[in-house]
Amino acid sequence: MLLLVAAHPARAEIELVFGTYAADKPSATVRKYRPFLTFLENQMEILLEEDVTIGLKISKDYETSIDDLATGRVDFARFGPASYVHATDRNPGISIIAMESKKGSKRFRGVIAVHKDSGIERVEDLAGLSFAFGDELSTIGRYLSQSYLLDAGITADQLHGYEYLGRHDLVGEAVGAGKFSAGALKESTFKELVAKGVPIRALASFDNVTKPWLARAGLDERVLEAMKSVMLSSQNEEMMKRVAKNGFLAGSDEDYDFVRRAMIRSQGF
Repeated sequence: MLLLVAAHPARAEIELVFGTYAADKPSATVRKYRPFLTFLENQMEILLEEDVTIGLKISKDYETSIDDLATGRVDFARFGPASYVHATDRNPGISIIAMESKKGSKRFRGVIAVHKDSGIERVEDLAGLSFAFGDELSTIGRYLSQSYLLDAGITADQLHGYEYLGRHDLVGEAVGAGKFSAGALKESTFKELVAKGVPIRALASFDNVTKPWLARAGLDERVLEAMKSVMLSSQNEEMMKRVAKNGFLAGSDEDYDFVRRAMIRSQGF
């Protein structure tokens, strides 16, 4: 007996991997991104009419995450500005999907913090004292803060000592514990630590440009455009704010030129 079976075309599946590094605790990173990635999957499925699955890869440090994107081990990623510059130096085919917004702006602040009870009043007072930086590839945690110190006439030789501690929260906690006289961290982490009772205060602050979300070289143009459509749509603003407090803006490579200049200047630190 011959059975006739209706033919249904197989629904294609797009499998993507999102990469980032743990600038704060890895568990907090997962809680932050997983709901957004699930939403992105669902919205891209509607636009592309294909199944979409997005995995999450959290690297232990900036360098590994940069290498993952530059070599195509992840399909898209959220980086800091300096990591974006390093990644595009490695692979110029990397492109910007969108930039995070800060109240409609592409700029936010980095902080140089000291202990709440410290007698330090000016950045120039840090000469002869100790300083905690973040990761060696961090925009705020290294390049911009070192450029800021240089503007105040302070070089590495004029410090009693300095270390790279990795995460922003570790820098703030170390300063609060009196292990370092001062340290550089992003403003949002600074505020979170103060709210938790870590005894630190801001000595100075400086401009940074918001984080870019990036696509690997060679990512299918349909997939890239679908991502942009979802992330930049005003209809999706509430969900976008769960991962980027004020949503997203269209971005360009030129937005990161001042970071490039700071990275070059920091070589004199």
